[in-house]
Amino acid sequence: MKLILAIVSNDDSGAVSSAMTRSGFQITKLATTGGFLMAGNTTFISGVPDEKVDEVIGIISKHSSRRTQVVPSTTTMDVGMYSSFPVEVTVGGSTIFVLNVERFEKV
Repeated sequence: MKLILAIVSNDDSGAVSSAMTRSGFQITKLATTGGFLMAGNTTFISGVPDEKVDEVIGIISKHSSRRTQVVPSTTTMDVGMYSSFPVEVTVGGSTIFVLNVERFEKV
């Protein structure tokens, strides 16, 4: 058995959640915040049999997409002044961790 932790953008979380439950996977959703953009994410937790890991990763990948976003950035100049200019960054997609489960009980 494996434990899958998938961090997904809030923009994609509804589609991922629906697809996972439609496919019969039980999931737990946690509201999380990313450290770089301080943007909202959803972290999905799911315990799955070893042979279903690739299926779950495929579902998550299919329903979470990367896109670019322009965000403000500030830099400091040597004279103590700050300058603000937009920077294009890639957001979205998913980060997936697959962990071995030593023991599982549902009581």
